[in-house]
Amino acid sequence: MPTVPIHRRIVLAAGAASLITAGAGLLMPARAQGVAPTPSMRGGSNNYRPGAPVVDRIGGGGFWMTGTVRRAGDGAPLPGQRIQIWAHTTEGHERDARSHGATLTDANGVFRLEMPQIVPAFGQAHGHLAYDSEDFETVFLRPLMNSPRDTSLEAHFVLQPA
Repeated sequence: MPTVPIHRRIVLAAGAASLITAGAGLLMPARAQGVAPTPSMRGGSNNYRPGAPVVDRIGGGGFWMTGTVRRAGDGAPLPGQRIQIWAHTTEGHERDARSHGATLTDANGVFRLEMPQIVPAFGQAHGHLAYDSEDFETVFLRPLMNSPRDTSLEAHFVLQPA
């Protein structure tokens, strides 16, 4: 069996090649896989009211609308983002101003707003949510409830910078 003389150049080249192929993160910064932005849902903007006030609760409460807001690309949570929420509830219709309100995300990009129980409109129990500030593209969501008896609904936003 022939022997190959080991020279300093061979050791350095082999070491560099193994670092590049096996541990690329050591030579280059880690990159996010790419979190895709949330598309607006059809019918999500129905009865939208620009500038709905930030509120502690809509009406008498009893139902929770919750979710998260993250940035497209790296998926980082976005604190301080305004999310407007409205729905057809036991206390009012989607078109009523009293059925609209907004909330802000916390330091972890989480929002939570209590509102009256959502009831079916046009045969479906659903909520409406909007992100409509200047830093990111506008997104309207219209998530459906599994059952009209559910007492909470989640919606998650991944926003594309404007």
